[in-house]
Amino acid sequence: MNDGARLAAADRSARVRHADRAARFVADAGQTDWHDAVLWRIRGKRDAAAGRVEGWERLRALASEIKEHTLSRLDEYLAAFEEAATANGAQVHWAADADAHNRIVRDVLRARGVRRVVKSKSMLTEECGLNPYLEARGFEVVDTDLGERIVQLREEPPSHLVAPAIHVRKEEIAALFHEKLGTPADADDPRLLAAAMREDLRARFLAADAAITGVNFAVASTGALVLVTNEGNADLGAHLAPAHIACMGIEKLIPKPEHLGVFLRLLARSATGQPLSVYTSYFCRPPPGRELHIVLVDNGRSRRLAQPDFRAALKCIRCGACLNTCPVYRRSGGHSYGATPSGPIGAILAPGMDMKRYASLPFASSLCGSCSDVCPVKIDIHAQLHRWRQVAAREGYVAWPKRWGMRVAGWIVRSPRRYRLAGRLARAWLRHAPRRLRYGSWNAWGRARELPRVPDRSFGEWYAAERGKK
Repeated sequence: MNDGARLAAADRSARVRHADRAARFVADAGQTDWHDAVLWRIRGKRDAAAGRVEGWERLRALASEIKEHTLSRLDEYLAAFEEAATANGAQVHWAADADAHNRIVRDVLRARGVRRVVKSKSMLTEECGLNPYLEARGFEVVDTDLGERIVQLREEPPSHLVAPAIHVRKEEIAALFHEKLGTPADADDPRLLAAAMREDLRARFLAADAAITGVNFAVASTGALVLVTNEGNADLGAHLAPAHIACMGIEKLIPKPEHLGVFLRLLARSATGQPLSVYTSYFCRPPPGRELHIVLVDNGRSRRLAQPDFRAALKCIRCGACLNTCPVYRRSGGHSYGATPSGPIGAILAPGMDMKRYASLPFASSLCGSCSDVCPVKIDIHAQLHRWRQVAAREGYVAWPKRWGMRVAGWIVRSPRRYRLAGRLARAWLRHAPRRLRYGSWNAWGRARELPRVPDRSFGEWYAAERGKK
């Protein structure tokens, strides 16, 4: 079992210790450097694409304002969406949590006698654990997005919002496809591998009894669903299967069709640096003789909506830009977060779902603010990470040595005299103490960090001396 699969199989009630999980990822220095470089290239493409759009910052501000407005009247827009979607012939279901979502999907499938399901990428269904739930009840569920299918065959969760198999090198994919699809052992050409997967999936699309998709945007005034993909797998599944089940979080709403222009210009550029994704599909009503089911999922979103400090996280359009720019995510991998989604956005969403399990995630950040700078809907991600740290400390999820250490540090910095004295003592101790003592097992901070050379004097002492020379 590979590392991602082992982490996925871990007890979900156990606390996620990001640093420990990250240590397993960075143990492979080659993989870490490669992962970092690939994601940074995507960040560069995002910057180039944004730079070619006049008024990019105004677009970001407008998108943020539309989302803020929608969240402030979410109950009204949800009621309007249900009314419009029902009038279009869709069947709307409401799920309070992940268990309710999974039961609703199961019941819809059972009512139609479905056994074979094709699914396009959906972070919501990953969040709810839909695949293992259905598989345990005898359904065959096949992910049809290339990246999602790769991680499904590897028996592990996705590691990225947009590129779920970004952590897997092509040589590993070649070995996987040789084992699962029968491709030649030495065939690592991406085009050949993609062709092999298309051939395998084609028969599964044709045999499927139902298709499950996610939703990028839902339009309240028309009851329509918008899906954005690069492979067209969502369209193929939804148009071939007799039943289409669309699963969406209640925050995916926007008020009117004209607002789509704002978000579509931001989404692909932020995600992959493309002007527009290859497929932007608009589902309004089911074809004659077929069914469209829409499952609206809360799963903690209402609680988040009631938290002024954290509600802005519900603006997220799942572009993954914050992951691509985050220095911690790039060098620790998505599986180190143990949450869906991972990265900076996951680190502010997961604690609201289960603080006991995910208390370490807000600390998996340098607080550099790059995540907030690239967010297309201007979520204050780094500020929320800082606030979640305060919540974690207040609720007792920070180890006592760190809590006491911060209290002592606070006491020291409140007095200039104490601060100067502590600086002199620390410099003297660090200069002469043996390394094994400075970086002993007690120093969790030092496991992944190296202090710079100890200066002979503080900046204040240097400045006073230089000023005295004049």
